[in-house]
Amino acid sequence: SRKIYGSCYFACRSAHLSEKGAEKIAEKVSTSATNWVKKKKFISSDDIFKFLVKELKNYDEDASFLFETHRDIS
Repeated sequence: SRKIYGSCYFACRSAHLSEKGAEKIAEKVSTSATNWVKKKKFISSDDIFKFLVKELKNYDEDASFLFETHRDIS
């Protein structure tokens, strides 16, 4: 949950949203993801990633694009 929040927050800030705006979106997406995951018996990290991209797009398309295209694969 914290990792999802942080990733969404960073994507929103990278899309030039205000701190408060980024916090609100990150909280909404994090809560939505937590509720979604609770309903699943098995889930992959790729499933979570796709869900987050879709959820972020509901709030800000630029943040969703940055989240989707700037994956850290180190």
